[in-house]
Formats: sequence, structure tokens, C-alpha cells
Amino acid sequence: MASPDDPARRPLRSFGRIKSRAIKPRQAALFDTLLPSIALPDPAAGPLDPQTLMPGAKAVWLEIGFGGGEHLAEQASRHPDALVIGCEPFLNGVGSALRHIEEGGLKNVRLHAGDAREVMAALPDASLDRVMILFPDPWPKARHNKRRLVQDETAREIARLLKPGGRLRFVTDWKDYADWALERFERTPGLEWTAERADDWREAPADHVVTRYEEKKLGDTAPIFLEFVRES
Repeated sequence: MASPDDPARRPLRSFGRIKSRAIKPRQAALFDTLLPSIALPDPAAGPLDPQTLMPGAKAVWLEIGFGGGEHLAEQASRHPDALVIGCEPFLNGVGSALRHIEEGGLKNVRLHAGDAREVMAALPDASLDRVMILFPDPWPKARHNKRRLVQDETAREIARLLKPGGRLRFVTDWKDYADWALERFERTPGLEWTAERADDWREAPADHVVTRYEEKKLGDTAPIFLEFVRES
């Protein structure tokens, strides 16, 4: 019987490269000084209890693929009573996030420099108040669609993790990915799309944080904002 650690049993990577240019010296230093104090425990070592990560947290948020960390840090700054967990395999992005966290003096952020699905599998049922997926790798070629983060199993896992009334936000600037994600989230038991009119997905929510990535407009459409709520 194949071991769960067998590479053949691991999920396909939903992200591309994990490093590009050399990490800037200041950010590289933060990997040694700041990251050890805010890194999540290894999710492979056992279940993760959010209350031990930040005792007294009034809410727990998860951002999957935080890019350069601008959105993550701004949301954490606005909500100091919430534990904000960020997952990102791209090391240059982790370095950027560490800089934002240090500059903001943020104490409510915990990072995982790796695949978010590892963390999700280690979290207990109904443990999250919000899940945010902003501009994930689109894998636009049809033969690569299987590598997209949003698959039926990912959608079911998000539904498992959200508390009743918890919310999921998915944002993309690729029309095909928006259609793909909407189809999978809508057929996931427990998730309800909140849109009532076209502007609900065309206009950014009031608390949205525009990042440098979004400003580059690399996709084939204006950003599409999909919001879901976990039904009771």
C-alpha cells in the first residue's frame, strides 16, 4: 500500500516557482530573526489549534497565497483582535510579507511558507471566520486547469473549516477562472453565493485592499469578486 507521503499521493502543486530573484538582504535577515517567532508549527506534526497560536483571538482568518503580503498586513492591522494566518510558498513573497509585518509591528499574524493545503488539513472543523483567496495562479491553459487551487476537494475543505456564518472571498482577474471557481463553490454543500446583482461581483467590497499585483492588470478582465457565506 502506498504511503501518504508517497509523491504519487500528494496533491498537484497549485503554484509555480517558489523563488525568483535573490531575496533582498533586509528581508533575508527577517527569515532568521522574525519568521521563527511567527511561523506556524509544522502542520505535518499534528493538528493546529488556533487558540494556542493566539490565545484570546476573537476571530481567525486564513489568507491562501498572500503574494507580497500587502493585503495580509493591512487586514491584520485593521483587525488586531483577529488571528490572521497567511500561507505562501513563494519565498520572495514571504520575505516581502515579513517586511510589512515588521514595519507594522503586527503581533497577530502567523505565517506558513508552503502549501496552504497542508495547514488546512491540520485545522479543526469550524475553526475559521474568514478565508481569502486573492488572485491565485490562474493556470489558464486547459491542460493545466487541474493545477488550479480551486478544485472540488479544496472547496469542500473550505466549507469544513468555516464557522456557520463564516465568509469566503475569492478574487481573480481571469474570467475563465471566475467561472471555474463559481461552479465549484456553488456545488459545494454549505457554501452560498451572496451576490444579488452584477455590481456585487464587479465592484470591490468596502474592505478590499488593492495591491501592487492587482494594479498590474495581468489578467484578461477587471477583477471579479466572489463572496460566499457558510450556511448554518
